[in-house]
Amino acid sequence: MLELMKGVDILADVGGIADLAAAKTLFESKLDDANLVKIKTIKNEDALLKIANAIAMCDPDNVFIITESRDDAAYVKEQSLKTGEEKKLAIKNHTIHYDLPEDQGRLVKQTFYIVNEDEDISSIAKKESRADAHAYVKENMKGIMKGLTMYVAFLNRGPIGAKASIPALMITSSTYVQTSGDLLYRNVFSVFDAEVERCGTFFTNIHSQGTNRSEDVPKAKIYMDRSWQTCYSTFCTYAGNTLLLKKGNHRFAVDRATYFKVEEELSEHMFITGMTGPGGRKTYFAGAAPSGCGKTTTAMVGTDFIGDDLAQIWIDDATGTVRAINPECGIFGILEDVNEAGDPHLMVRLRKEGTTVIFSNVLVDENNKPRWVGDGEEIPAKGINFQGEWSPGRKTADGKNVPMSHPNSRCTLLCESIDNYNKEAAESSDGVHIQVVTYSGRDSDTMPPIWVAKSMDEGVAIGASIVSAATATEVGAVGVNRQPWANAPFIPGALGDYMDAQFRFFNSGKIKNKPIMAGLNYFLTEGARGGEGKKLLGEKKDVKVWLGWLELRANGDAEAIETPIGYIPMYEDLKKLFDGIKKEYPKSLYSKQFSFYIDNIVARIDLQNEAFRKDERIPEKIFEIYKTQKAALLKLKEKYGPVVSVEQLAEAAK
Repeated sequence: MLELMKGVDILADVGGIADLAAAKTLFESKLDDANLVKIKTIKNEDALLKIANAIAMCDPDNVFIITESRDDAAYVKEQSLKTGEEKKLAIKNHTIHYDLPEDQGRLVKQTFYIVNEDEDISSIAKKESRADAHAYVKENMKGIMKGLTMYVAFLNRGPIGAKASIPALMITSSTYVQTSGDLLYRNVFSVFDAEVERCGTFFTNIHSQGTNRSEDVPKAKIYMDRSWQTCYSTFCTYAGNTLLLKKGNHRFAVDRATYFKVEEELSEHMFITGMTGPGGRKTYFAGAAPSGCGKTTTAMVGTDFIGDDLAQIWIDDATGTVRAINPECGIFGILEDVNEAGDPHLMVRLRKEGTTVIFSNVLVDENNKPRWVGDGEEIPAKGINFQGEWSPGRKTADGKNVPMSHPNSRCTLLCESIDNYNKEAAESSDGVHIQVVTYSGRDSDTMPPIWVAKSMDEGVAIGASIVSAATATEVGAVGVNRQPWANAPFIPGALGDYMDAQFRFFNSGKIKNKPIMAGLNYFLTEGARGGEGKKLLGEKKDVKVWLGWLELRANGDAEAIETPIGYIPMYEDLKKLFDGIKKEYPKSLYSKQFSFYIDNIVARIDLQNEAFRKDERIPEKIFEIYKTQKAALLKLKEKYGPVVSVEQLAEAAK
């Protein structure tokens, strides 16, 4: 079990502010009259002490308190342009930010949980002792904001009043981090105290880029102090490392669901979107995928887009339904291969006036226009990108091609700027009713495009069994990795505890309307299905068909073929859906996508079985599921051979 407020509170110790009287004295010395008036609005003593200790530790020249006033947001934006953290682009309210070349993805090797002695932690997580982290913070964060302004924002991870929303403090010296936070989270300055009282807690986040030099990045660290629900980040600006309400606080929310809200809440790395089905009905999805594996694209395929990255999920006792909110109200999306053909809702906002957009680590051409790999437009003759001056064919010192944009280049903008965003549903404290839960990864050779679990337990097993090829979102990551629930990098505690919470949630007797649980895989290649090369068997727009079939299945309007791993679609149903997007879908393609390559699936089961055996407290249920599925698959192989066609699967199911 995780124990809160255990061990030394590093922030309080390094800051040295022990009571409100000392905090008040410090505020009066560091805040001007206007900001003193603002801070006096906040009454929560714990929050005031956190802010005071952050000021005492970081020693900024000035402190600016950010309220809901758009004047405050405008002031920070103006400062960001003055300091050069952002620069204007050709389109009004579009800006560009560049991170240092060494800091353009999550610094996974420099990201740690702060742990107490004998504290359980995920077997795939990195940790550092409280004593070592304490020493680092004291040495590197003491005075880190000298010469800089500290910005303090009071934000909410979710709509005001929602059961699973969690308030948080965001404290940073980076105007870019603050302007990004302004787009991604709801400012709740005037109701912060009430939200803390409702929730029973709040998270604290402290970041400073320091002098922002390349030579400092190797000593950068991102810490999550689970016991004190406080994040620290130094010597970096990439939002995945510094916008700590995102993945830093997501980790704390996972802890909260795993240890303190069992059979009540989940905190997931999932998109939320709605599909309109026959008769105009709305069916909402929550879907997990590792970063860089199509979550944003999938979310925006829906008719009622809610969110593209994170989901706070709970059981509504009154209705017996599974509900979800997006803790964010903005998008921090990967740009590579975003284009008019595949992402029309997003592209219109990236190419026309009408909303604020912050681009990061893309190329800016001679017309001051942002450009990126896969944008579907003619490649420019030259420009400035994440490594300086660029032109086609430019190479690094070791002879490698420099791409037009960094593979992890991003855009940050408000969800409400997207045409298919359902703001009313997204901002409702009731959340949306989740009827479909999906899990996917970047899998080139094993699983079919879609399959539905035969039970809640097997649905949990689908989530536990995700594997995915590494993407540019993580600095230094390579190969194909296990990605349980696509949430593994953000699960602080033992995976066995998290898995147990999943089984208990989805099997809860409180849920009267069970969602269906499914696997998705957009990344099967020709080479893995009898052809040659790495060309995908499908394309982006196929996602609408896969979600469309799940919408039908969830509402009892689609039959399916039962297999050892779950239910797969019938050709006739998919053909109608492909007709709806004006695309031919030959039976031969269906056969390639849905035939079972038994040895591959069995190898995947063996991989997961062996890996989970090494973890502590893994529920025996997962091994029983793997054993049953493997035995049934081997029985199919014995009868039909290593490749089992859809017709043979249907025959075996009779």
